[in-house]
Amino acid sequence: MRPQLVIVGAGPRGTGLLERIAANAPDLYAGSGLDIHLVDPHPPGGGRIWRTAQSPLLWMNSHAEDVTMFTDETVQMAGPVREGPTLHEWAELDGRTFADRQIQGRYLRHVYERALAELPPDVTVHHHARRALRVSGPREGRQQVWLEGRPRPLLADLLVLALGHLDSELDDEQAELAAYAREHGLVHLPPDFTADSDLSPLRAGEPVLVRGFGLAFVDLMVLLTEGRGGRYEGDTYIPSGREPVLYVGSRRGVPYHSKIGYDWTGDRPPLPRFFGPPEVEALLARPEGFDFRRDVWPLVEKELGFAHYHRLFTAHAGRTAMTWADFEEKYAAAADLAETAALVAAAVPDPADRLDLAALDHPLDGVRYTSHEEFQEGLRGYVQGDLSRRHDPEHSADLGVFLGLLSVYGQLVRLGNVGPWWHGFFSYLASGPPGPRLRQLLALSRAGLLRFVGADMTVTAEDGVFRAASPTVPGFSVEARALVEARLPEPTVGRARDTLLRELHAEGAAETPDGLLRIDPADGRILDGAGRPHPRRFALGPFTDGRTPGAFTRPRTGGPAFRQNDATARAALRFLAELTLRAAA
Repeated sequence: MRPQLVIVGAGPRGTGLLERIAANAPDLYAGSGLDIHLVDPHPPGGGRIWRTAQSPLLWMNSHAEDVTMFTDETVQMAGPVREGPTLHEWAELDGRTFADRQIQGRYLRHVYERALAELPPDVTVHHHARRALRVSGPREGRQQVWLEGRPRPLLADLLVLALGHLDSELDDEQAELAAYAREHGLVHLPPDFTADSDLSPLRAGEPVLVRGFGLAFVDLMVLLTEGRGGRYEGDTYIPSGREPVLYVGSRRGVPYHSKIGYDWTGDRPPLPRFFGPPEVEALLARPEGFDFRRDVWPLVEKELGFAHYHRLFTAHAGRTAMTWADFEEKYAAAADLAETAALVAAAVPDPADRLDLAALDHPLDGVRYTSHEEFQEGLRGYVQGDLSRRHDPEHSADLGVFLGLLSVYGQLVRLGNVGPWWHGFFSYLASGPPGPRLRQLLALSRAGLLRFVGADMTVTAEDGVFRAASPTVPGFSVEARALVEARLPEPTVGRARDTLLRELHAEGAAETPDGLLRIDPADGRILDGAGRPHPRRFALGPFTDGRTPGAFTRPRTGGPAFRQNDATARAALRFLAELTLRAAA
């Protein structure tokens, strides 16, 4: 019988894996044919998140020139490089455009169709537009993948889960809020992919509490304003009269930082410098394991500081008080944060040119406003300041930090689970909204349709309403009959609504303390509680402890997801080739 490979999930991750199979198959797989089964109710390529059937008002949060699904010489992998067009080259867009998600969905479909065309002629791909429900089978034998509405399972010599972002059962707090909403006739929208949320219960003119200030919030803002007929004339928003009034807050109390709005010029910082493969290998070799805050974060902080100051000294030397060679030597020798801080204070006269990661992470810590209106003005000033800095190449040390963040993420993927904090910090600094979205936010604020609540926002359910408050404005609170949790569900295997993943969890597949599926970082095989990799089951994506910044990335930045896809594709092809040889013998 022909070998059978089942890939559950045909979005960007499954598509990227298929591209790597096509690239590696000529060298690694010369067997008697292969059937690849893609299982996904959504069309291959875009999958659910990047499907073309969504509002054209929703944008990507990256410039079109910064999006690619193809490998290049910077990806550290064993397989061959197969270059291809970036999004802006394929779609013939201005590279600085923030393309809508429909266009990205079509680009991903192109990548999928190109991968199909590049597969060897004896490899056939079958798409099953169904949900996978569960998997069974012995460790050393064929797996059975059961599909919704199909009485007999797919047989799989190998199974790869590329499930992407998952729906989740409510945690205890969300379940209590949902129950309170049902009891009192309120509206509670739990964490979700915003394009899938039913926003019709959010009524015109009424206050809506929004908890979350990231990209899910930006989508919500767009769909409840322009999506309801409003429009922008310059920096002014012209309402349709159908908008609710959004009261938004979060842990930080501020929106994610704007995307940087200028190009890199000159030499890039030579990364990795203080946090690279030797440091990762040393951490993994520790018999007692490692703690992120104690053992990893100091290396990350040193690396990001190096990227920042390399750019400052080499591109803006007039704002420094010593040579780069002198600073670099002393920076490398600094033994602790106090010594580093003293060096920076002596070498960088303007505090605005110094990197303060704690202040960046918590800009409202200790900040208090005497009134709600004063805070509105203050936060508008903060957002305008962020926009100005992120679009001014005089502050290009920020872009150095961005490159440092990408480098660090590539190393952290090799470590496996590092806890949830890092991923939120990375998104906040490096994966925020396009600048035009923050300008729209300011226009909505001036129009009175968007009100800021503050940092460490609390929500209570009492007196038949939801009530929000924040220590940023002592004594202020706002009541509403609607609450939206503007964030994606946490990718925990224990609460995933995906029955296949929950069955694996129940069978004993290992999970991290924060609920991610544990995989072998070498090739993506799923680990059991004893740390043994399953010979026939693999997993890739945000629900695993090998999660990366995304399934696609900027060209020439190393693409950790590409490296993972290549390793999994090569492991799968080798296994299937050996299986074919054994069968022939």
